[in-house]
Amino acid sequence: MDFLSLAFIFLIAGVVAVPIASKFGLGSVLGYLIAGIAIAPVLNAAGVDVISLQHFAEFGVVMMLFLVGLELEPKLLWQMRNKLLGLGGLQVCGTAVIVMGVAMLFGLEWTISLAIGLIFALSSTAIVLQTLNEKGLMKSDGGQSSFSVLLFQDIAVIPMLALIPLLAMPDLMEQYAAPAPVEIHAEEGHGTEEAAHQDAHGGGHDAHDDGHHGPSGPTWIETLPGGLRALVTIAAIAAVIVGGSFLTRPIFRFIALAKLRELFTATALMMVIGIALLMSLVGLSPALGTFLAGVVLANSEYRHELESDIDPFKGLLLGLFFMTVGAGIDFQLLFGNFAVILALTLGLIALKAGVLLALSFVFKIEGADRWLFALGLAQAGEFGFVLLSFTTANNVVPPVIADQLLLIVALSMLLTPALFIAYERLILPRYTGAEEREADVVDDEAPIIIAGVGRFGGVVNRMLLGAGYKTVVLDHSSEQLDAMRAFDVKAFYGDASRPDLLHAAGLHEAKLLVVAIDDREQANAIVHHVSQNHPHVHIIARAVDRHQVYELYAAGCRNIIRDTFDSAVRAGRSAYEALGVHPFQAQRMARGFEDHDRYMLRDLAQLYRSDIPQTENPEYIQRAMELRDEMDEALRNGTSAFHARVDRGWSPPGTKDVDAEEAQAKES
Repeated sequence: MDFLSLAFIFLIAGVVAVPIASKFGLGSVLGYLIAGIAIAPVLNAAGVDVISLQHFAEFGVVMMLFLVGLELEPKLLWQMRNKLLGLGGLQVCGTAVIVMGVAMLFGLEWTISLAIGLIFALSSTAIVLQTLNEKGLMKSDGGQSSFSVLLFQDIAVIPMLALIPLLAMPDLMEQYAAPAPVEIHAEEGHGTEEAAHQDAHGGGHDAHDDGHHGPSGPTWIETLPGGLRALVTIAAIAAVIVGGSFLTRPIFRFIALAKLRELFTATALMMVIGIALLMSLVGLSPALGTFLAGVVLANSEYRHELESDIDPFKGLLLGLFFMTVGAGIDFQLLFGNFAVILALTLGLIALKAGVLLALSFVFKIEGADRWLFALGLAQAGEFGFVLLSFTTANNVVPPVIADQLLLIVALSMLLTPALFIAYERLILPRYTGAEEREADVVDDEAPIIIAGVGRFGGVVNRMLLGAGYKTVVLDHSSEQLDAMRAFDVKAFYGDASRPDLLHAAGLHEAKLLVVAIDDREQANAIVHHVSQNHPHVHIIARAVDRHQVYELYAAGCRNIIRDTFDSAVRAGRSAYEALGVHPFQAQRMARGFEDHDRYMLRDLAQLYRSDIPQTENPEYIQRAMELRDEMDEALRNGTSAFHARVDRGWSPPGTKDVDAEEAQAKES
């Protein structure tokens, strides 16, 4: 199959499978695996060498580790040192040791068992972080702990890559090798030791047979004496560190003179490929060198530019790598040993979850966060595919065992969405119900009731209390209320959408109700109830966006505050000033914009329909465009177009002209 046809097959498989997988909550990594599985018959029929493609795509892992290094600022690492080293270190070491022990009970050699333990100790960074972000769980204690462990695992890959070649036992591989391949090598004149060397440095037998990996003899670094070899290795690492610290800045400054984005991208790729090549020449892992280079450049002013340039290549190559893994899955082996593979996969998930649960007690991760932490990291990870390929190439894990381990890694990743569903459907409701408490007895009344006292309602409450007004605060967050009570601010726990609590707080005699809760449905319900049954109460309601303004308007509220609108108007006013507009005129333009926008909202609220999208409401669209054109014309014509209120105590340069302008505006 020619290159263009092969590229098209992989691209179309990824483009189709990944969005579908993401829509169903499976994540991009599983999408790529599924895409590889789907195109496997086509590749097999065309005789495509999937293993060679996989060796090429593994460079995406090198780029990933470079980007991981770029993210590791020393200050961040120091702040996370307790969880990073304690929680992450104990998880990796504990899981590796236990898995190693189980593998030895199955009769495997300790070197193979240790390699398997290291492989299974890792979890899927791509799947877990994406899922935590999608579900809004990253800021939770369980999410932060998971991030610490995943970060340590990504770093731990580097010493694993350095350790695995030391576990190589070529003689032991003969016990697991099938007879046919041994006879073929004997006929071709390749001994076991030579084949092992080919695998270690050329990527396996397939790579050797292609004839693209150089001579079969030892590399130049292996011909050096031990002491000199160590000096060369240290010199290479020092060159990466020193070069990253002192040479990258002048190089990128020179490249920047050309003002060509593609040249900067080429330079970034040249740097990563050059470091990987240097590490390969001295017998080290390319990922080790690029990771060190990333750490060195973490505080560089070119860090974000490097990330943006490398990330697309990393994503494409990793996607290709995962598709080659999916395409290389041995389904005959899977279906022939399905019960055993499934049992081992579930056993691995249970073992890792048990280790993580034990650590959650030690590090005081409590409640639902404990189970989020344990179940979220219970799978094997994408680096497991890389390490499996690396172990077979270095004669550490026999291919016959590696094929089964690959199935376990892939199947555990495929089961990850089910683990998160189990957390949400089975575990989270229990803890949520257990943490619910009875609503407080509201034994206080005040003319002002504030529903919700977070970042929005809290500011309103402090302003009113500071001015001498009495308020009654209702909120459904026990943590928020406990924090308020620590500062001697009285508040009551309860659902403000319950009419009985509002009445207990004095709604029948209240003058003002401030609705500042996050849940828009509850906020709309509160406004509707109070406006219909207690019209004497003035309602100030917080809106998240323009659509909620229309909903609250329909519910009966006429004093609606968008929680980011005022700050956005202030930012616009500052933008005017930065562009040379006088502060007085900028203030006047901002106030005119604000008044006109409120007029637009009142006008458009009459045309808004909640039963259809606004893009399908022609009357709304036409009127919105007319009002927008009016505002644009007013802004372009300057401050005189807005008959806006001004501060009498503040006059711009040329006070008399401005006063005359205002008088003329009033007369008109």
